[in-house]
Amino acid sequence: MDYTKKIMHCSNYWYNDGLRKAQIRDLSGAILSLRQSLQYNKGNIAARNLLGLVYYGRGEVAEALVEWIISKNLKPRDNIANEYIQRVQDSSRRLEAMDHAIQVYNQCLQLCRQGSIDMAILKLRQVIGGHPTFVKAYQLLALIYIQDGQYPKANSLLRTASKLDTTNATTLRYMHELELHRSKVPARSEKKKEKRKKKNSVEYKDGNETIIQPAYHIVKTIAGKFTIMNIIIGALIGAMIVWYLVVPSVNQSKSEKTNKQIIEYSEQINAMKAQISAMTRTLDNYRTAGSDSEAAAQNAASTSDSYENLMSASTQYNSGNYTYDVIADSLLNVNRDLLGASGQEMYDEMTGEVYPSACEIKYEAGIEALNVANYSSAIDNLSKVVRMNADYDDGGARLNLGIAYLRSGDNDNAIANFQAVVQEYPDTDYAQEATNNLNMISQNTEETQKTE
Repeated sequence: MDYTKKIMHCSNYWYNDGLRKAQIRDLSGAILSLRQSLQYNKGNIAARNLLGLVYYGRGEVAEALVEWIISKNLKPRDNIANEYIQRVQDSSRRLEAMDHAIQVYNQCLQLCRQGSIDMAILKLRQVIGGHPTFVKAYQLLALIYIQDGQYPKANSLLRTASKLDTTNATTLRYMHELELHRSKVPARSEKKKEKRKKKNSVEYKDGNETIIQPAYHIVKTIAGKFTIMNIIIGALIGAMIVWYLVVPSVNQSKSEKTNKQIIEYSEQINAMKAQISAMTRTLDNYRTAGSDSEAAAQNAASTSDSYENLMSASTQYNSGNYTYDVIADSLLNVNRDLLGASGQEMYDEMTGEVYPSACEIKYEAGIEALNVANYSSAIDNLSKVVRMNADYDDGGARLNLGIAYLRSGDNDNAIANFQAVVQEYPDTDYAQEATNNLNMISQNTEETQKTE
């Protein structure tokens, strides 16, 4: 019992740590703490419900629903997970929008691998607009902007992602990369400023001094001397510009505008196709997610039942008020594979102590029931003996279980047990008796078929 209290204490400690982190939007840290809490106690409903809320806060709706469904199966009544699930079901449009956002995000990953960066940026903007808490979408779009050299946009996206999840490792790593890239920019900009400054100025020497004068002063001086000529030349140049440059540029502008519209329409069509494709897969995804969630919930329920039966058997054993055959009934309901290392150790110790005496009690009860034609009681007791120790009485338990099945009219189970005796205990009296019973069943089956 002290061991159980220690496990519960550890689970509650990590739950409180996860709650504290979730309150300051340290969602990544909260997930780690809550998972640790559930490692100690898979039946911690509060921790599982909070884990679902944290996933939902990061935009990961499917993961949130899985946790809430498991919680609901562990505790069907008076569970706030029922309300969370109902709210998601009531807002079906929002659920579809979130599912679509996840589908589009996955498409953007593929587009980035294919080099279609512009299309990925367009789709990620749509994802963020429709699903503003989707942290992964902010991170991917920021990474694209970093690679493209658009550092202010990347910085804005990463700050938003940081507000949603303050200690997300991916966000922090991208922010560090952004700072490294931005630290290299100033040197380039200074060189550009110096070149622009030299281009827009004129240098000349006066004695030992170098004088820098803006270039437009020279132009102004020349313009003052040749005003009339400049007017004439300007008129001619203006006419040439209108004839050779303005008219073609207007036509080119119209052509570019038309091409831009065609590209926009093409992108919209592609986006609509992607949406239609995603919608056709949505139902299958929900069905798959539902089956996976149901399997996870069943596994969680089985694990919980195994621990409860193990604790019940431990309580019965320690009380000293129960016989070994009763304690064995509780232990037979435990699935050892679902227990942790410490739980398996406790299970092995108890079965090693309880099963030998329980087999003897139940075997005697099974033989007695078989002799008085109480076949259901015989099958119940003898099948438990076989589950506890398949080799009990060197095959005698299996042989008598097969006889009980045969006399009750269940030939299939009878044959299975007789064949096991013949295979595992050859050259024994039990194997010979099992063979005789198999031959009798075969003869009766042939006679019945001929009669029909």
